[in-house]
Amino acid sequence: MKTRFTFSLLLAFWSLECRADTVDSIKQRGYLKCGVSQGLPGFSTADKEGRWFGIDVDFCRAVAAAVLGDQSKVKYTPLSAKERFTALQSGEIDVLSRNTSYTLQRDAAMGIDFVGVVYYDGQGFMVHKKLGVTSAAQLINASICIQLGTTTELNVADFFRSQKIKYKLITFEKNDEVVAAYDSGRCDAVSTDQSGLYADRTKLKHPLDNVILPEKISKEPLGPAVRHGDNRFGDIVRWTLYTLFEGEELGVTSQNIKEMEASTKPGIRRVLGLEGEAGKNLGLDAQFAKRILEQVGNYGEIFDRNLGQGSPLKIERGLNALWN
Repeated sequence: MKTRFTFSLLLAFWSLECRADTVDSIKQRGYLKCGVSQGLPGFSTADKEGRWFGIDVDFCRAVAAAVLGDQSKVKYTPLSAKERFTALQSGEIDVLSRNTSYTLQRDAAMGIDFVGVVYYDGQGFMVHKKLGVTSAAQLINASICIQLGTTTELNVADFFRSQKIKYKLITFEKNDEVVAAYDSGRCDAVSTDQSGLYADRTKLKHPLDNVILPEKISKEPLGPAVRHGDNRFGDIVRWTLYTLFEGEELGVTSQNIKEMEASTKPGIRRVLGLEGEAGKNLGLDAQFAKRILEQVGNYGEIFDRNLGQGSPLKIERGLNALWN
């Protein structure tokens, strides 16, 4: 009886695991559930027709191309900073791709696994130009607007404590509320990741009347995350990211991929699925990486159109240039 009970229990757990497999669920429903921001230019924002754009959006498109064969098969769920982790943990979304900092606390204690870094950032400050401030060290008794549920609050506290400077913190749940409060003059400065500051500045009534200070007070590696223990899907998401990097390194773009198929270089042939068994090792077909690069582009293409010189933000590659 004990043996039968144990076997039945194991079978139940096995059945639950099978039902809970994210890759199978995605294929059965026919689309990927992607958690994004509520609107951050360059990362994830929707137009009037409900079409989403941004580097985080493009990453989810790449995952959909790998798993489903079609980059358009994605449902985007806009989430506040406070909501994002619960949405991932509960299964409301399959992957969180929402300008989220990769930290030890989040990776080890929140039931989620980061798969890599999409964008290396650092927290900074934006101030009204009329204040005449040129350094964050001059923000004495300043009022600082920030968004709740992020690493921002602790970083601000650490910075001002280290500088022995008094300040006033004004908090909001949504980023748009932060921007509106700053634009109306409720605070002297706003603090978030510097890429976010460049994006937020475009939303202001008079963007050129505001300056982003040079200091970066933290390191913010931003990346996508999956549920903890979701190893099969996590591997696919991780190697989707690496495919974007490798495509750029090899010079394979969405525009030249057809001619690259004639290449005799082993690295190019492997990434295009002409040699090797990379797809099989992930439970995917041999063409998964080719689809990613053909339908979405390599990392350089994605960066340029969303954040770089092909975008309104004009952010330099900096730390996000390929390793060499």
